[in-house]
Amino acid sequence: MNLRKEWYEQELKKSEEALIHRPLEEEYSFYQAVSSGDMNFVQENCNHNTFTNPEGMGILSTNSLINLKYHFVITVAMITRQCVKAGMELEQAYRLSDFYILKMDSCKSVEEISQLHHSMALDFTGKMTLIKKNSAISKPIVLCMDFIYSHLNTKITMQVLSKYTNLSPSYLSRLFKKELGISISDYILEKKIEKAENLLKYSDYSLIDIANYLAFSSQSHFIQTFKKTVGLTPSKYRNQFYHTSW
Repeated sequence: MNLRKEWYEQELKKSEEALIHRPLEEEYSFYQAVSSGDMNFVQENCNHNTFTNPEGMGILSTNSLINLKYHFVITVAMITRQCVKAGMELEQAYRLSDFYILKMDSCKSVEEISQLHHSMALDFTGKMTLIKKNSAISKPIVLCMDFIYSHLNTKITMQVLSKYTNLSPSYLSRLFKKELGISISDYILEKKIEKAENLLKYSDYSLIDIANYLAFSSQSHFIQTFKKTVGLTPSKYRNQFYHTSW
């Protein structure tokens, strides 16, 4: 196959058709809005369905659905890198990216992909909004938060965090409470319960599986802690919210 010959023929054809791509500035302004937490800009962009507007969209496949899927992957990849650059924890950003790309892979229509794109963009933007609000947090506390996020399935102790940040347990404890207004133990528990809520909503894991995964001492301890924090038992929470939203 003579790729160079084929390229020149394709280039000539595209020139004659006068097809041009969207200005690069439009794409970058959207990525910048997401990574800076500009919810109004992103919401307006989604309301106008800019992502699915075929005008100026490059043709990556002759199949319109596959073409949009390719563009979705590119968009998620660009947003992920912009958000990491703007301060999002690397593992969180990649997990979000993988999650939405896998969800997109099962979409059967342009409308499904469009709705998922809006959910993805608003999700990244919302998380960046919180990151920007906490931008004054010191590096050791950011390291703690990142470590906790990535190790919710383990028993996280003050000694482990102290060693990870190279700070004494007492100093780290005071610094964490000063900057976040919550103790480290309460913060860890809060994040574990948030994770439990997601697992109850979007998975079929049993209560004992969730309790074990989140390193609770027992299923009863998990149930008591969850009810005290959320106001519902895990079973009632699942019955009420299972698969009701993204």
